[in-house]
Amino acid sequence: MIVKFKKLQRIKNLSFYKRYAFLFFIFCSIFGYSQTTPKVTANIDTTAIRIGEQINYTILVEADSTAQVIFPEDQTFSPLEMVEALKIDTSKYQNRITLQRTYALTQFDSGAYTIPQQRLDINGLAFFTDSIKVNVGTVAVDTFAQKMYDIKPLIAVDKSTDLPWLKIGLILGGILLLAGLIYWFVLRKKPLTEEEKIALLPPYDRALLELKKLENSKYIIQDEYKEYYSELTTIVRLYLEEDAHVSALESTTDQLIDKLELLKDAGELKLDDETILQFKKVLQTADLVKFAKKKPETSVAEQDRALIEQIVVKTHDALPEPTEEELLENEEYLEALALKKEKKKWIIATVIFFGAILISTAAAIAYYGLATVKDTVFGHPTKELLEEEWVSSTYGYPPITLETPQVLLRQQITLPPEAKESIKELQMFAYRSGMGLFTVSVSATTFANPETEPDFNQVTDQMLKSFEANGAKNITTKQEDFTTLTGTKGLKTYGTGKFAVPNSKELVNGKYAIISFGGKGFQQQVLVSWLAEDVYAEQIVARIFNSIEVKTE
Repeated sequence: MIVKFKKLQRIKNLSFYKRYAFLFFIFCSIFGYSQTTPKVTANIDTTAIRIGEQINYTILVEADSTAQVIFPEDQTFSPLEMVEALKIDTSKYQNRITLQRTYALTQFDSGAYTIPQQRLDINGLAFFTDSIKVNVGTVAVDTFAQKMYDIKPLIAVDKSTDLPWLKIGLILGGILLLAGLIYWFVLRKKPLTEEEKIALLPPYDRALLELKKLENSKYIIQDEYKEYYSELTTIVRLYLEEDAHVSALESTTDQLIDKLELLKDAGELKLDDETILQFKKVLQTADLVKFAKKKPETSVAEQDRALIEQIVVKTHDALPEPTEEELLENEEYLEALALKKEKKKWIIATVIFFGAILISTAAAIAYYGLATVKDTVFGHPTKELLEEEWVSSTYGYPPITLETPQVLLRQQITLPPEAKESIKELQMFAYRSGMGLFTVSVSATTFANPETEPDFNQVTDQMLKSFEANGAKNITTKQEDFTTLTGTKGLKTYGTGKFAVPNSKELVNGKYAIISFGGKGFQQQVLVSWLAEDVYAEQIVARIFNSIEVKTE
């Protein structure tokens, strides 16, 4: 009996331990989970501000040190506007990390607003903060001390021309640089080298100068007699060809001597027989050195050079003096030669200049495309609009904010009597390009009855009828939802058609898009029309639509 009791007691104790172990396991699991689960909180420094003041909205995240946290970005705090997002402040304790980020928010309309829940992504999972209510109060205005004035009319301002002048300056700078390089390397009269200066000397002076240089050379000292006699005979033969007009360079020794004797017998060259005989001996010695590898005495080589110098002098003295007609013909020839060289320089410079332009144009076309280069050089109305300094402005009430290449101007609208019963106020702002079809307009309508709901289809039908009244044909219509970057939803009506353009009787293929917003008591529209297949207009329209912000309260 006792043994059986002890066994029963051990079973109870074992069951107790199992229950204890199970509870401990549950506790550890809960504790471990609480340690790894991220914690997200949000708070603001004040719940009441005046118009234009700022609220510091702070998001605090406690998570594991290895967690990846993505904070809200951009305008996700609507209806409040984010002014600035400060850097993330990080602190770490053991295996836990605390991240804190502060956003500066503001609002320019009075009323009670709610900051919506903000989504944070932590390790790929979504976590949301609580929504917070904020009151925005008006600023008291002393209307007794300060007089009230009417709204001033719009003032036209001069168009900014910084970008065109920059382009013109770069183009002119490139042309001037190219012209400077052509002048420096082609047209400029460069300093003459020593060889060029010698080549410009008269044949007689050049021959004596080259003979003097040969006398001071090292050919004889280095036993280079072949080179010495080759240069010696070349000097005298070239002189005879240029000054005595004897074809000496391609003549053999006997042929050259025969030609000199014929000129002497004809009275055109007054040389004595002794001079011709000495010249023949020098030429024969040169032939033996060049072809038979004969090595003369040093004194003989020096004496032959001196003899050639005497022959050059005697030949120059024996030549008849040129007549005035010959001098004039020579002068004209030199002028014609100089003019020909100058003309050749200008031709080379022109070819280089236009060749550089053609190569640059071809490279630009290959990189940017023919259409872009053509539109850049000759201009394109919508391309110029796209590259202008854009304007971000707010129009009408309820306000519509968007970016446009040009400021939209207020249009004078006269409501028909039947429309005045349902419409309290209609404001319209528009811009129309002077060339082409590009048009942007914004309208804001306030109904007489604050409970009236807007009818987007009716407004769209009226706009399409106005297109047809202005001559448009074959208009197609499609509709889809439209959402701004801040989350405001609207309706987009778009399509194609043939439209009339200023100063033309022909219809052109065009596109249009109407973005409609609204709420109780009001409606807002943004209308854009442009030429079909106009890539620059497509970029403008996309940028305008991405910038739309509306107030629907």
